[in-house]
Amino acid sequence: MAELPHASCPTRDAIYAAYEKDSGDGFRSHLGASIIGKECARALWYDFRWVTQAKHPGRLLRLFETGQLEEARLVSNLRATGATVLEVDPETGRQFRVAAHGGHFGGSLDGIALNLLEAPKTWHVLEFKTHSKKSFNDLLSKKVQASKPQHYAQMQIYMHLTGISRAMYLAVNKDTDELYVERLEADRACAENLLSKAQRVIFATTPLLRISEDPSWYQCRLCDHAPVCHGQTAPSVNCRTCLHATPVESAWHCARLKQPIGEREQRAGCSLHLFVPDLVPAQQVDAGEDWVEYLLPSGERWRDQGFVKRMENVSCL
Repeated sequence: MAELPHASCPTRDAIYAAYEKDSGDGFRSHLGASIIGKECARALWYDFRWVTQAKHPGRLLRLFETGQLEEARLVSNLRATGATVLEVDPETGRQFRVAAHGGHFGGSLDGIALNLLEAPKTWHVLEFKTHSKKSFNDLLSKKVQASKPQHYAQMQIYMHLTGISRAMYLAVNKDTDELYVERLEADRACAENLLSKAQRVIFATTPLLRISEDPSWYQCRLCDHAPVCHGQTAPSVNCRTCLHATPVESAWHCARLKQPIGEREQRAGCSLHLFVPDLVPAQQVDAGEDWVEYLLPSGERWRDQGFVKRMENVSCL
């Protein structure tokens, strides 16, 4: 019996489309501890300022879900060894969370554990990750700090902000189901440096230095923000890309409206929106109370004067 062709599959495509429909815009309300280990400070600023809307294909979104589903299995595996694992905070009934810098920085722990065989009396922060075979082998060779610096940074933040002195990293090879386990000690100096880095990112009014001026640099080629960062596309329109918006203690504030702005309003933006000038790949030549004018590389002038006008002319960026 001949095989059915695989080029087109309505069921598969519909499943992927459902993931994409439910994925939202990908914007986080805070700068995540899970990404503070990124080398590029500008990419972090772009993440926090919602400069690029994530548009992951359904297959990749399903892969992300696979990693999340593995967490329950790893918790069960640990409990089978006699470990006490807490997935949620008994005081709140919710996932353990840490926060700093007025709530603008933080993250959620996969859990904490006691009675681990390596150190039964010591509480550990738990971090679960899944890896491809190549990534897993690199982890085996180099260990977490060298192989996965973002994961290492994430655990250092979690240990520092919870006051827990140890972490256990559990990794799964998605191709073979092999496990890798590594225990880490808290490094106070490292965590404080990361917190200072987060503070610089959050309260910077303009984009920080990019890791490379060359768009062909490998880290730039792999970055979701590359088209905006290197002047190929326009940034997303929302309050966080607007020059009127500023992060303040536990909130965002609009200088033009003279009031706090909630997360839903931040996503929508408003008709008074003007891009942070450094996000526009052009020379600023003039400005008024409700507009900013730029000289484009083509020699044309473009006036940023609010949402409606910009959306008609945004292709010129």
